[in-house]
Amino acid sequence: MPAAKTNSKFMAPITPNAILGEVVGVKPIPRTEIVKKMWAYIKKNNLQDKKNKRMINADEKLAKLFAGKKQVSMFDLAKIISKNAK
Repeated sequence: MPAAKTNSKFMAPITPNAILGEVVGVKPIPRTEIVKKMWAYIKKNNLQDKKNKRMINADEKLAKLFAGKKQVSMFDLAKIISKNAK
């Protein structure tokens, strides 16, 4: 059985901007690690909506990332990360 191929583009380090950097740090890291750190922050600060677990409530830091919205869907995270990292 051949070894699983990793998607090098997907695993390539990207640099978070200052707003995203407040949550995940400013060092270049792979997109997968940014997602992990975002979820760790969300869970640590109890920001997942109690009734609808798919929704993420914004605190002061996340409100900046969410363009002022008080709540976003977990499916919007990828879009938000793309806008805030290069």
